[in-house]
Amino acid sequence: MATRSFFPAVLWGLCAILVIALSFSLLTSLFLTFTSYTEESIRWLIMGVAFLSMFIGGFMSGAKAKAKGLMAGALTALLFSMLTFLVQFLGYNELFTTSQYAFHGGYLLLAALGGIIGVNLTSNSSSNY
Repeated sequence: MATRSFFPAVLWGLCAILVIALSFSLLTSLFLTFTSYTEESIRWLIMGVAFLSMFIGGFMSGAKAKAKGLMAGALTALLFSMLTFLVQFLGYNELFTTSQYAFHGGYLLLAALGGIIGVNLTSNSSSNY
């Protein structure tokens, strides 16, 4: 696999994560604005969508890379974590907390798993039997 196709695949996965996260954030903010629910009451839904978006991003990066799905998914999650850290540190002057490290560890595992599955599903469907 050429390096040329690997990094664009990772960027596709990262873009997928950001699109899903931003879309869900917009929907969630509208929902919370116009209802009496609080952010705490839908915490599990927010967490579930965050993990699902990481899996989908890893899956997309693995599918686009067509090889080394573990690396593609893990790199996608690492870039997302680095972007999140930079926004939090440079924008709010705060470091990650212990619970945030745990979440980002889970993101890494799910994106890597998504990358592995993405490579295997796309390579099986494109082969001739």
